[in-house]
Amino acid sequence: MDTAPAQDSGQLTFRDAADADVPALVTLIESAYRGDSSRAGWTTEADILQGRRTDPDGVRQVIEAPGSRLLVVERDAATVACCQLEHRGDAAYFGMFAVRPELQGAGLGKVIIAEAERTVRESWGVREMHMTVISVREELIAWYERRGYRRTGKLSPFPYGDERFGIPQRDDLTFELLVKDLI
Repeated sequence: MDTAPAQDSGQLTFRDAADADVPALVTLIESAYRGDSSRAGWTTEADILQGRRTDPDGVRQVIEAPGSRLLVVERDAATVACCQLEHRGDAAYFGMFAVRPELQGAGLGKVIIAEAERTVRESWGVREMHMTVISVREELIAWYERRGYRRTGKLSPFPYGDERFGIPQRDDLTFELLVKDLI
């Protein structure tokens, strides 16, 4: 297992998710983005989206998809974060990033994203990391920009009407592609 220093007590460990992790990962992802529990952190989408962020089938699909990894981040044997890495040619896609709300703002995200970037460089030899972020999430986009990601201006429509992505609370949602050079 890979380890990295943590801001708090204990080391962080990173490992690939297994089917047994699905219930805990769904709970983690939901708590980081939706509902009142997400308001304990700063990455909440609760004001712009209601409903589910993911479900067991969605998490399983990420775990089982070829060229995809779902990293589980643990501290003291407890799941504290996760992120999806998907190999897409010369790039990797970074998604499904969730940190327990009560641990957000303590520096874990910086450590996790750096480890994700190292992992895809070493595992797949990719040149770039890509992600999509809801374009109205200015504070979150600014956080990624401080990590070296740049806005591309490339927008894709939000899937209105598909409740698998949540129930929008506004009519101006789009995804913006952010990119970081890894070489």
